[in-house]
Amino acid sequence: MGITTKSRPVRSNQTGIHEDLFNILQKHREKPYLKPVSRHTREAFEYARQRLTSISAPLILDSGCGTGESTLALAERHPDAFVLGVDKSLARLQKNPLFATEHNRNLLLLRADLFDFWRLAAREGWRFERHYIFYPNPWPKKRHLKRRIHGHPAFFDMLRLSPYLELRSNWRIYLEEFAAAVAFVTGRSLEVETFAPDTPISAFERKYWLSGHELYRLRIRLS
Repeated sequence: MGITTKSRPVRSNQTGIHEDLFNILQKHREKPYLKPVSRHTREAFEYARQRLTSISAPLILDSGCGTGESTLALAERHPDAFVLGVDKSLARLQKNPLFATEHNRNLLLLRADLFDFWRLAAREGWRFERHYIFYPNPWPKKRHLKRRIHGHPAFFDMLRLSPYLELRSNWRIYLEEFAAAVAFVTGRSLEVETFAPDTPISAFERKYWLSGHELYRLRIRLS
């Protein structure tokens, strides 16, 4: 499940927070997002709903979990919680023997589109004690702002899922934009911090750390 090759730092033609960020957020806030939810995501959501009916433990969401290494790490760090790992890549998830199996661990791995999954979870009023997003695809080209989490309409649904949200990235601008987007919605000022992991939480974090990248973290507490 590991990633061992060296990685180049993120390169972008963007040098700061995108000048169109707030206009895009305002448009998303004013206009309902009506795209149909993908079938495989709806099926995954229904499966998760069935599994969670028998779970009384606090819930933790690991969005974009990749191979599920971070999900397993979170489950071990929070043995009294139940951790839900979601990723869109079937190929990555299939590298983990815990995917698509009935097991006794305090975790569940699902293949689903994150944006659609967040929309469904928000509609159902699901509440997670903690929500983690480790090293999302940065989409570093300036023209790809709408593909980033904070540039997508589902951003508003995602903010409703948990009172604690933590993101990590090796591209500071991504987290600065995310912080600015949260401030636009909530009015709360946030700070991006650098950090050094004691034990990398995922293969990507290990790869970037061993490649000498600066790592950044944004921790958000919402009402």
